[in-house]
Amino acid sequence: MAYDSAATRERILAAASAEFAEHGVAGARVDRIAANAEANKRAIYDYFGDKDRLFAAVLERLMTDLAAAVPLDGGDLGDYAERLFDYHRDHPEALRLLLWEALELGDGPVPDEARRTDHYQDKSRAAGKAAGDPATLMLLTLGLVAWPLAMPQLRRMLLGPDHSLDALRPAIADAVRALAARDRP
Repeated sequence: MAYDSAATRERILAAASAEFAEHGVAGARVDRIAANAEANKRAIYDYFGDKDRLFAAVLERLMTDLAAAVPLDGGDLGDYAERLFDYHRDHPEALRLLLWEALELGDGPVPDEARRTDHYQDKSRAAGKAAGDPATLMLLTLGLVAWPLAMPQLRRMLLGPDHSLDALRPAIADAVRALAARDRP
Protein backbone atom coordinates (compact mmCIF):
# COMPACT_ATOMS: atom_id res chain seq x y z
CA MET A 1 0.00 0.00 0.00
CA ALA A 2 1.41 3.40 -1.01
CA TYR A 3 2.01 6.04 1.62
CA ASP A 4 -0.70 8.71 1.57
CA SER A 5 0.82 11.90 2.98
CA ALA A 6 -2.45 13.87 2.81
CA ALA A 7 -4.30 11.17 4.76
CA THR A 8 -1.49 11.00 7.32
CA ARG A 9 -1.55 14.76 7.76
CA GLU A 10 -5.34 14.68 8.29
CA ARG A 11 -5.04 11.88 10.85
CA ILE A 12 -2.38 13.85 12.69
CA LEU A 13 -4.57 16.98 12.75
CA ALA A 14 -7.56 15.00 14.04
CA ALA A 15 -5.51 13.27 16.73
CA ALA A 16 -3.82 16.53 17.71
CA SER A 17 -7.16 18.31 17.95
CA ALA A 18 -8.45 15.70 20.38
CA GLU A 19 -5.20 15.68 22.37
CA PHE A 20 -4.97 19.47 22.67
CA ALA A 21 -8.67 19.77 23.54
CA GLU A 22 -8.17 17.28 26.36
CA HIS A 23 -4.76 18.34 27.70
CA GLY A 24 -3.85 21.78 26.32
CA VAL A 25 -0.51 22.46 24.67
CA ALA A 26 1.60 21.92 27.78
CA GLY A 27 -0.12 18.66 28.69
CA ALA A 28 -0.37 17.26 25.18
CA ARG A 29 2.07 14.52 24.26
CA VAL A 30 3.41 14.04 20.76
CA ASP A 31 3.75 10.31 21.48
CA ARG A 32 -0.01 10.04 22.09
CA ILE A 33 -0.80 12.13 19.01
CA ALA A 34 1.41 9.88 16.88
CA ALA A 35 -0.14 6.71 18.31
CA ASN A 36 -3.71 7.94 17.85
CA ALA A 37 -2.94 9.16 14.32
CA GLU A 38 -1.27 5.85 13.45
CA ALA A 39 1.75 7.88 12.37
CA ASN A 40 5.26 8.28 13.66
CA LYS A 41 6.63 11.28 15.50
CA ARG A 42 8.93 12.05 12.61
CA ALA A 43 5.90 12.65 10.36
CA ILE A 44 4.49 15.12 12.88
CA TYR A 45 7.73 17.07 12.99
CA ASP A 46 8.16 16.89 9.21
CA TYR A 47 4.64 18.20 8.52
CA PHE A 48 4.23 20.70 11.34
CA GLY A 49 7.61 21.44 12.91
CA ASP A 50 7.09 21.50 16.66
CA LYS A 51 4.17 21.06 19.03
CA ASP A 52 3.38 24.79 19.08
CA ARG A 53 3.12 24.91 15.30
CA LEU A 54 0.96 21.78 15.35
CA PHE A 55 -1.36 23.55 17.81
CA ALA A 56 -1.40 26.57 15.47
CA ALA A 57 -2.39 24.28 12.57
CA VAL A 58 -5.17 22.76 14.68
CA LEU A 59 -6.48 26.25 15.53
CA GLU A 60 -6.29 27.33 11.90
CA ARG A 61 -8.36 24.32 10.89
CA LEU A 62 -10.81 24.99 13.73
CA MET A 63 -11.33 28.60 12.73
CA THR A 64 -11.72 27.71 9.05
CA ASP A 65 -14.28 25.00 9.81
CA LEU A 66 -16.18 27.23 12.24
CA ALA A 67 -16.32 30.17 9.81
CA ALA A 68 -17.62 27.90 7.06
CA ALA A 69 -20.20 26.23 9.30
CA VAL A 70 -21.53 29.40 10.95
CA PRO A 71 -21.29 32.38 8.61
CA LEU A 72 -22.50 35.83 9.58
CA ASP A 73 -23.75 37.49 6.45
CA GLY A 74 -25.43 40.55 7.87
CA GLY A 75 -28.61 38.70 8.79
CA ASP A 76 -30.25 38.48 12.18
CA LEU A 77 -27.56 38.49 14.88
CA GLY A 78 -29.78 36.48 17.22
CA ASP A 79 -30.01 33.77 14.56
CA TYR A 80 -26.22 33.83 14.26
CA ALA A 81 -25.94 33.42 18.05
CA GLU A 82 -28.24 30.39 17.96
CA ARG A 83 -26.29 28.76 15.12
CA LEU A 84 -22.99 29.46 16.88
CA PHE A 85 -24.40 28.05 20.13
CA ASP A 86 -25.47 24.90 18.25
CA TYR A 87 -22.05 24.55 16.67
CA HIS A 88 -20.24 24.79 20.01
CA ARG A 89 -22.70 22.43 21.65
CA ASP A 90 -22.15 19.90 18.84
CA HIS A 91 -18.36 20.48 18.75
CA PRO A 92 -17.29 21.03 22.38
CA GLU A 93 -13.66 20.50 21.43
CA ALA A 94 -13.72 23.79 19.49
CA LEU A 95 -14.49 25.89 22.54
CA ARG A 96 -12.06 23.84 24.65
CA LEU A 97 -9.26 24.54 22.15
CA LEU A 98 -9.97 28.26 22.26
CA LEU A 99 -10.04 28.19 26.06
CA TRP A 100 -6.70 26.34 26.16
CA GLU A 101 -5.29 28.96 23.80
CA ALA A 102 -6.42 31.71 26.19
CA LEU A 103 -5.09 29.89 29.25
CA GLU A 104 -1.72 29.10 27.74
CA LEU A 105 -1.07 32.26 25.72
CA GLY A 106 -2.87 34.79 27.90
CA ASP A 107 -2.92 38.23 26.36
CA GLY A 108 0.02 37.45 24.07
CA PRO A 109 -0.17 36.98 20.32
CA VAL A 110 -2.07 33.95 19.07
CA PRO A 111 -1.36 31.79 16.02
CA ASP A 112 -2.31 33.50 12.77
CA GLU A 113 -3.48 36.55 14.70
CA ALA A 114 -3.54 38.96 11.76
CA ARG A 115 -5.83 36.73 9.70
CA ARG A 116 -8.04 35.95 12.67
CA THR A 117 -8.28 39.66 13.51
CA ASP A 118 -9.42 40.35 9.94
CA HIS A 119 -12.01 37.58 10.28
CA TYR A 120 -13.44 39.07 13.49
CA GLN A 121 -13.41 42.57 12.03
CA ASP A 122 -15.39 41.23 9.05
CA LYS A 123 -17.90 39.76 11.51
CA SER A 124 -18.07 43.10 13.35
CA ARG A 125 -18.75 44.91 10.09
CA ALA A 126 -21.55 42.44 9.31
CA ALA A 127 -22.98 42.98 12.81
CA GLY A 128 -22.55 46.74 12.40
CA LYS A 129 -25.65 46.94 10.31
CA ALA A 130 -27.57 46.30 13.51
CA ALA A 131 -25.84 48.50 16.09
CA GLY A 132 -23.73 51.57 16.74
CA ASP A 133 -20.73 49.76 18.23
CA PRO A 134 -20.37 46.56 16.20
CA ALA A 135 -17.08 45.33 17.69
CA THR A 136 -18.43 45.48 21.24
CA LEU A 137 -21.67 43.88 20.09
CA MET A 138 -19.73 41.03 18.47
CA LEU A 139 -17.61 40.50 21.58
CA LEU A 140 -20.72 40.39 23.77
CA THR A 141 -22.44 38.01 21.34
CA LEU A 142 -19.49 35.62 21.40
CA GLY A 143 -19.40 35.82 25.20
CA LEU A 144 -23.11 35.17 25.60
CA VAL A 145 -22.80 32.11 23.38
CA ALA A 146 -19.61 30.68 24.84
CA TRP A 147 -19.82 31.38 28.55
CA PRO A 148 -22.73 29.04 29.44
CA LEU A 149 -21.05 26.23 27.50
CA ALA A 150 -17.59 26.91 28.92
CA MET A 151 -18.84 27.17 32.51
CA PRO A 152 -21.38 24.36 32.97
CA GLN A 153 -20.99 24.44 36.75
CA LEU A 154 -21.96 28.12 36.89
CA ARG A 155 -24.86 27.50 34.52
CA ARG A 156 -26.06 24.67 36.77
CA MET A 157 -25.72 26.72 39.98
CA LEU A 158 -27.56 29.73 38.56
CA LEU A 159 -30.22 28.04 36.48
CA GLY A 160 -30.58 24.71 38.27
CA PRO A 161 -29.54 21.21 37.26
CA ASP A 162 -32.65 20.64 35.15
CA HIS A 163 -32.36 23.77 33.01
CA SER A 164 -31.57 22.52 29.52
CA LEU A 165 -29.34 24.00 26.88
CA ASP A 166 -32.35 23.90 24.58
CA ALA A 167 -34.13 26.32 26.92
CA LEU A 168 -31.07 28.57 27.16
CA ARG A 169 -30.55 28.83 23.39
CA PRO A 170 -33.48 31.19 22.63
CA ALA A 171 -32.71 33.27 25.73
CA ILE A 172 -29.22 33.92 24.37
CA ALA A 173 -30.65 34.86 20.97
CA ASP A 174 -33.14 37.23 22.61
CA ALA A 175 -30.37 38.87 24.65
CA VAL A 176 -28.25 39.35 21.53
CA ARG A 177 -31.20 40.83 19.67
CA ALA A 178 -31.85 43.21 22.57
CA LEU A 179 -28.21 44.33 22.54
CA ALA A 180 -28.34 44.84 18.79
CA ALA A 181 -31.57 46.83 19.03
CA ARG A 182 -30.45 49.14 21.86
CA ASP A 183 -28.36 51.36 19.57
CA ARG A 184 -30.86 51.63 16.75
CA PRO A 185 -32.38 55.07 16.20
